[in-house]
Amino acid sequence: MTFADKRLPAGSEVMLLKNARIVLCDEVVSGHVAVAEGRIVSVDTGVAPQAGLDLEGDYLLPGLVDIHTDHFEKHVYPRAHVRWDPLRAAMAHDAQIIGSGVTTVFDSICVGSTIKNSVRREILAPMIDALETAQAAGMLRAEHLVHLRCEITDAETPQLTEDNIGKDIVRMVSVMEHLPGRRQSRDLEAYIERRIADSGLSRPIVERETEKLLNLSDEISLKVRPAVIALAHAHGLPLLSHDDTELHHVDEAFAEGIPVSEFPCTVEAARKAKAYGMHVVGGAPNVLRGGSQSGNVAVSELMAEDLVDILASDYVPRSLLDGAFAIAGNETLRGGLAEAVRMVSRTPAEVAGLADRGEIAEGKRADLLHVGLHNGHPFVKQAWRAGQRVL
Repeated sequence: MTFADKRLPAGSEVMLLKNARIVLCDEVVSGHVAVAEGRIVSVDTGVAPQAGLDLEGDYLLPGLVDIHTDHFEKHVYPRAHVRWDPLRAAMAHDAQIIGSGVTTVFDSICVGSTIKNSVRREILAPMIDALETAQAAGMLRAEHLVHLRCEITDAETPQLTEDNIGKDIVRMVSVMEHLPGRRQSRDLEAYIERRIADSGLSRPIVERETEKLLNLSDEISLKVRPAVIALAHAHGLPLLSHDDTELHHVDEAFAEGIPVSEFPCTVEAARKAKAYGMHVVGGAPNVLRGGSQSGNVAVSELMAEDLVDILASDYVPRSLLDGAFAIAGNETLRGGLAEAVRMVSRTPAEVAGLADRGEIAEGKRADLLHVGLHNGHPFVKQAWRAGQRVL
């Protein structure tokens, strides 16, 4: 059935995107897509029956859904010790997000502090407030939601989480633990050597300090982690376990009712998560770099065993678009462009509970990307969110 056969409300305007290579969930077809009242009305193959916007054989993708990017904080602190106005930072961040083809972004904002980032307690509320204000005022082109990244080694994390988790913009929660010798930073000796070099303290002193830090953090996390998880369950929010490394990390997360393993650091952890039926999130920058910046498992290694369901941009927003096309062009990895795009659109939308978007299909929200390709590099020519052109 074409859009001409659809019964639309009187006065509805139809936008027809024609002559496109349409990336569906399971295949790429040549055809045209009709949009009305913010929704996809029809998806048809072949030549369009009437005039429309000619995409000249370029790709038409669903708007990308990024469930984890730390990038907003980089705009709040564009340089070390330079703190930028959060509202201005939000707009600058948004420009990069939509320019990367991401129409729905979960801004991953840290809840609680680590030994490296003590200011995160201070900037949490201003960052969320800035996103709420800018979005309500129509200042942002992508849709911004908040992913609370909860540091379980900070005793203040439960209260900070409780203060913010009830806000409508907050839609996802993860639990994380950034400590030397743990999870993504397993090389304890490297930490001790860096600490000695930075502080000028002797090895025995640094070793005692480190042992004290780890013992105290373990005591704190025994109370913080269950408190955060209980809050997320109470609010019905999706939960993710960050940087699972050992098998017991995955066992613990599964027992707590966490359905997503985010950025597992070892192939063993990823295998265990999949065995439990959990979704596995990989970092798109890892795909493009050919490995982890922390020296952990390469996402390509996980993909070779079909262990990755979702890609997230982590710290480079446009890595989602680049990563999808890179995967599709790599003969050693499974699947083609449709499968790769599904990892950055429909599957993350499903995990986030956003059933209205993430694919080009009748009835779905018209979040769409017109993507060109030059020497293997994809680039966004136009973007629509709920049928409105935003780029």
